[in-house]
Amino acid sequence: MPPDNKSSPAITAPNLWRDRYVVVAGPTASGKSALALALAQRADGVIINADSMQLYDDLRQITARPTAWDEAAAPHRLYGVIDGGERASVATWMELGAEAMAEARSLGKLPIIVGGTGMYINAGLHGLAPIPVVPPEIHASAMAKLGEIGGAAFRQALAKRDPVIAARLADGDSQRLIRAMGVVEATGRPLSDWQNEPHRGQFSGAPLCICVMPERGALYGRIDARFDRMLEAGAIDEVKRLYARHLDPGLPVMKALGVRELLAYMGGQMTLQRAAELAKRDSRHYAKRQMTWLRNNYNANLTINEQLSESLIETIFANLINSVDQTG
Repeated sequence: MPPDNKSSPAITAPNLWRDRYVVVAGPTASGKSALALALAQRADGVIINADSMQLYDDLRQITARPTAWDEAAAPHRLYGVIDGGERASVATWMELGAEAMAEARSLGKLPIIVGGTGMYINAGLHGLAPIPVVPPEIHASAMAKLGEIGGAAFRQALAKRDPVIAARLADGDSQRLIRAMGVVEATGRPLSDWQNEPHRGQFSGAPLCICVMPERGALYGRIDARFDRMLEAGAIDEVKRLYARHLDPGLPVMKALGVRELLAYMGGQMTLQRAAELAKRDSRHYAKRQMTWLRNNYNANLTINEQLSESLIETIFANLINSVDQTG
């Protein structure tokens, strides 16, 4: 629960924020959502999701979507807006995000983008390269090939076609490996070449970029504790309902952290304790990759290492006001 902001009421003056917006990025379980909520209450903001898994409607608990209390405390957009049977893209999120920002600005509210999906954050800030759509049959072929030979061999095969992208990715990063191979198969050009084309479509306005980066040991402890809370809140039943839909296992929603392990538990392939251990491990590995991406790719105006507090929110708020005052 965010700090009580009664001593610092929200600012609601029309057009105060003009073309400003805030980006709150950080690894999973870092506390970025709580910070964004407290800031939204202080600055009369609208929270816009930039987490690829929280877009999907099927998994509220296991993707740590905002609670009903959170959603009542401040406007939230782009949470649970896509059916799990669909495959959302960065371009899809960009279109939805631009609409949500325009709506917030029309109401005189501050858009606050929050999430840990690097591709979304980067696209919002810098736009997208004009990469052609990969035909479904080529995507399916690449996915089948990865399933046949495994991540390590697939990445080696990709390295022969696109060494730049292959060097950036881990063997377990199946979604991006498949994407890169699909692009080179479909276009004859490596994804790295396409990414060097002029980008377009970035969100309008001047961002204040905040990075929430807790100490690693503390973050890992929070990840483990949060998964235990997910189980207590009904994550198993949630995954059961997802499984009952008989969706394509290659869909993004089926790859959400914890889904594979809980499906294995439900199928009698491992104990619940082992499933939880593996899910926590994978979440820690994911957080590590997120932190690496943030350090190398995200140019933050403010980096937050401390616990959420009223004084921290006031510091961020003061930076916002200062940015408005400097440009008038």
